[in-house]
Amino acid sequence: MRHGRGQPKTRPGPARRMQQLSAFALFSALDADADSRFAGQCSISDFDENELVLDFDDDTHDVFLIASGRVRVILRIATGREVILGELGEGAFFGELAAIDGTRRSANITAMVRTRLIRVPQSVFRTILREEPDVALALMSAMSDRIRGLNTRLAEHSFLAAKYRLYSELIRLSKPRKGHDGQRTITPPPVQQDLAERIGCRREVVSREIAKLEREGVIERTRGAIVLADMGELNRRLSEGWEKGG
Repeated sequence: MRHGRGQPKTRPGPARRMQQLSAFALFSALDADADSRFAGQCSISDFDENELVLDFDDDTHDVFLIASGRVRVILRIATGREVILGELGEGAFFGELAAIDGTRRSANITAMVRTRLIRVPQSVFRTILREEPDVALALMSAMSDRIRGLNTRLAEHSFLAAKYRLYSELIRLSKPRKGHDGQRTITPPPVQQDLAERIGCRREVVSREIAKLEREGVIERTRGAIVLADMGELNRRLSEGWEKGG
């Protein structure tokens, strides 16, 4: 899943050409003057589909805001295996850990589609945090959410068998299905290999369990989506997994 790093098309970001930082939830507390001052020190970078944005252990420390597009966050462990930690879309940010503590990058970031990023230099990011306490609070809130999510996934990997981790991941990826109370949908349908990398198992395990859920009417496949048709049963099975401890 690792792709060669291209040369992103980067152009310096004078404020009149730069998207307002305050348009992003993280920086929404910035007033117009602060927004203009800080945005003028940022730049815009474009990345093609499957282009590497950051690699594990890179010695860079900028923060990135997703102006458009989508990226995937991947953890590569010592054995060479890769685990998909998640995906981030428009309005999200990444790279804050290296900017805060000055350490090397802890994950791989790859553009899933054509993606435009706003690059906030480490020095600018730190200045904003020192001068704008509401932004610092927004960052702490966002990081708390991420830590809770990672704690949940850690618990799942520690206590649940692969099929139960799959149930949980399907629920996590889904959104309510319009016009169908009690059902949820995943659009577009995830690739089975991606699901396997998300939950740390082989693709064959995912393929076998997806087929079983479909036969039993728990999920359905429609054009361009997976429908979680029987949420009650899916949640019951997941609860069973926690009770069994895997």
